[in-house]
Amino acid sequence: MGTMGLALPWRARISSVPRERGTRVEPSEHSAGGPNPAAMDAPTEDAALAAGCRAGNLHAYEHLYTLHGARMKNLARNLLGSPVDAEDAVQDTFLKVQRSIAGFRGQSSFITWTYRILINTCYDARRSRLRKKEVANDDSGETPRPEPRAPVAHPSLRMALERALASLTRHQRDVFLLYEVEGFHHAEIAGMLEISETASKNTLFQAKKNLRRLLEPPRSSALEAR
Repeated sequence: MGTMGLALPWRARISSVPRERGTRVEPSEHSAGGPNPAAMDAPTEDAALAAGCRAGNLHAYEHLYTLHGARMKNLARNLLGSPVDAEDAVQDTFLKVQRSIAGFRGQSSFITWTYRILINTCYDARRSRLRKKEVANDDSGETPRPEPRAPVAHPSLRMALERALASLTRHQRDVFLLYEVEGFHHAEIAGMLEISETASKNTLFQAKKNLRRLLEPPRSSALEAR
């Protein structure tokens, strides 16, 4: 089984010591900063985007892409393991949004609904790749083919974490990526994956537990190193 080749912030650690409440790994393509005043108008902007897209306003779609295109591509790349496949998935997602916008009922935010379409598009791409057996060297299936990444400070940690993530269930891996890498909240993840917030939290807990188990050295090896 190949490694994931994920675009992760490798300075992060999967520590057995609980982090302080509210501490998050920053999204990989977004810089840290103070409170964003624009976030106060998020519901209004979300509704405006939905209305504009429903009306077929090209500028609304362009604004949606400007706000979320890079983040969507990063998420798709992490789910699919390929920048090319990620580009295709995002393009397909915007086409599906355009075709399906009339059916948007506002039961979740428009952005959450859009990301749900993206995630389902990535799932479809995974299944299609498995059926067609397009991935060579027995590297097909739900574990994406590794993609080359820029050199990082700790390549051994990167490879170990990639292997550990590839060993998780798809559901655990996706919740971990959405929460820890992309910075979504559990309420948003629940809407995207159509699960409860409690299920999202429990899945993240299990994912971290499994990652710690996979990444921590065997106890006998630790004793021999002393």
